[in-house]
Amino acid sequence: MSKGGKRPGAGRKPVQIDLIELEKLCSIHCTDEDLAAVFGVSVRTIENRKKKSEFAAAMNRGKAKGRLSIRRHQFKLMEKGDPSMTKWLGKVVLGQRDVTPVELSGPNGSPLKISMEMVNDIISEEN
Repeated sequence: MSKGGKRPGAGRKPVQIDLIELEKLCSIHCTDEDLAAVFGVSVRTIENRKKKSEFAAAMNRGKAKGRLSIRRHQFKLMEKGDPSMTKWLGKVVLGQRDVTPVELSGPNGSPLKISMEMVNDIISEEN
């Protein structure tokens, strides 16, 4: 009777992970820990399987579908007139930004005079 070492059929049989189910779970951005729990494997198994192109492709497709779903819902909110979503999408998609002009003036609206001594005084007060 042979003990230890490599032999045909030795070791645990690989757990089959349904790639369609994997893609669906990745579309709702499940973590590796979530995936491991659902499929009854260790996180290490998920990490190792991600190195295989077919597994990684299913995960990437799922995550892309999830991002598209989020984006679609954000645009629906904007189309319904949600001002915060409109503003946020403008910043992210169009590169718009909030600009708040700041004007400083001296007594009675006269020009503000700043000297290096004043700057040094301000800096030394903060420390």
